[in-house]
Amino acid sequence: MSHNVELGEFLRHSRARISPESVGLPERGAFRRVPGLRREEVAQLAGVSTDYYTRLEQGRRISPSDSVLEAIADALRLSETERSHLFHLARPRSARDRREAGQVQRVRAGVRRMLDSFTDQAAFVLGRRGDVLATNRLCRALLADFDSMPYRERNLTRWIILDEAARELYVDWERIASEMTAILRLDAGRHPEDTRTAELVGELAMKSEHFRRWWADHKVLARTFGHKRLRHPLVGPLTIDYQALTLPGEEDQTLFVYLPAQDQASQEAWRLLASWSAEQPAPRPESVEPRTPRSTP
Repeated sequence: MSHNVELGEFLRHSRARISPESVGLPERGAFRRVPGLRREEVAQLAGVSTDYYTRLEQGRRISPSDSVLEAIADALRLSETERSHLFHLARPRSARDRREAGQVQRVRAGVRRMLDSFTDQAAFVLGRRGDVLATNRLCRALLADFDSMPYRERNLTRWIILDEAARELYVDWERIASEMTAILRLDAGRHPEDTRTAELVGELAMKSEHFRRWWADHKVLARTFGHKRLRHPLVGPLTIDYQALTLPGEEDQTLFVYLPAQDQASQEAWRLLASWSAEQPAPRPESVEPRTPRSTP
């Protein structure tokens, strides 16, 4: 599927979510046949011709200006994350960006040392498409031992959606899994030429009906902060708070730091888990993907 078709589908799903009443248009009548706004209504609100907007939705090879994209984003009431996604879909990637998307991601040695120094926090680094690039001991005890998995299975989105252990771990599994799908959709918009992303989307679509439904919604989400409720097999129920931080100099690498919520039950479960993980043997040296060809990410 070409990048322009992705843009058209995103626009169609976005206008379908906007009610005419919410943007000051007449209430929907008996003859309104489509959910949300019509194409001509979006065009009117954005100040462009209906023909021009229609060609955008049809995936025609046109290059809208920044001002046109901003006007369409305003008309569709897009969030900042959705607005960024719209611009990524409408702007072709440079040759340099395409080359960088094809390179194997690696975490700096200093970042690994920082992760290992965290003894009271679970921490890990995610790369493109949610690949797990590095973890510390407490993270492996809290979530899963990603380092022991085959290289191409070390992906947080894949694990959450396909692994039964993840479904048991997350109390709100469906919400978490749908959010991971939206995060992957955002990443796919930033790196449309990434073959590994296409392979991951294909695998998840083949194996998960939930994923197929969420992917078709074209929702996007950025990682920031929040909390998750867990049912840990060793220490029982606990809630964690997390922060997501983009690593300086590595815009496609995100550091996650997990801490227990401030309620007594979560604090006690966390201390027990930290104590248990400290007693586990040191992990094996990390295995990495063979350095074969650089064109494959």
